[in-house]
Amino acid sequence: RPEDFQVTELPLITPTGEGSHLWLEVEKRGANTDWVATQLARAAGCTARDVGFAGMKDRHAVTRQWFSLPQPPPDVDDWAAWQIDGVRILQAIPHGRKLKRGALRGNHFLILLRELSADTGQQERLQQRLQRMRDCGLPNYFGAQRFGHGGRNVSAGVRWLQSGGRLPRNKRSLYLSAVRSFLFNQVLARRVEQANWNLLLDGEIAALAGSRSVFVCQLPDEELSQRCRDFDLHPTGPLPGRGGMLPERRAAELENDVLQPYGDVIEALGKAGVDASRRALRLPVADLQWQFDDDGLKLEFTLPAGAYATTVIDELVSVAD
Repeated sequence: RPEDFQVTELPLITPTGEGSHLWLEVEKRGANTDWVATQLARAAGCTARDVGFAGMKDRHAVTRQWFSLPQPPPDVDDWAAWQIDGVRILQAIPHGRKLKRGALRGNHFLILLRELSADTGQQERLQQRLQRMRDCGLPNYFGAQRFGHGGRNVSAGVRWLQSGGRLPRNKRSLYLSAVRSFLFNQVLARRVEQANWNLLLDGEIAALAGSRSVFVCQLPDEELSQRCRDFDLHPTGPLPGRGGMLPERRAAELENDVLQPYGDVIEALGKAGVDASRRALRLPVADLQWQFDDDGLKLEFTLPAGAYATTVIDELVSVAD
């Protein structure tokens, strides 16, 4: 049920109350973000391109997120009267700029897992997993939805990179994202296999928590290692492309060994104009709470921007069709 999966966006920017754009906090049920943006544009008399939002939100859910649009003309500015199926506008606040993609701190989740089948021993192990997740975080894999049904976006993306040709902008972005995410997951899987996904290696590119700042670590360095244990720093993995900072020494050896079979694909990503970047290998799960009751397992937690609730669920339970 949509109410079993509730998401509230945590904005990076608070609208000021003045300016040429109108920011709307919207609650949607059973609708995807692009569709809502199109409906808001129609109601406000602007184009869908003029509508801003920080990130995509799930369709099969109840989600709350912000949209921005140019201040509508006086004859359509009664936003409270706009009728959009499955959508409630909670508030509208003027601001000086359009809301940009990625301008969010994270997302808060309330999730109910129904039909949970677990005997006493399994439930105890599940409790242990939850506690470990709260204390240690979990591997920051890209979720299956990034790759399309059966991973088709990855294979299609590789074929396009190798053969070229024109693609619509949204499909090009989808394919490039899927390929880079696949490569990141390969590196993370090796780090999980070696039990060092949550540790700094010598030559590691570390990311400062809550920031895009990264730097190369020279180990041993007890201060850096302690900051990693304290979740102030995170080890990172590659989102390949052109340029970008490269790991050194032990971290470089591991990463190069994993990525060597994909050298042609990585070269093609650079030729396609994709800039390399880094992503944290570890995902902190903040404010994690849970409760077992007659309906199932209720979960509440907060994730940073770009992280997936399905990654949390996959670490806890096996989902049956």
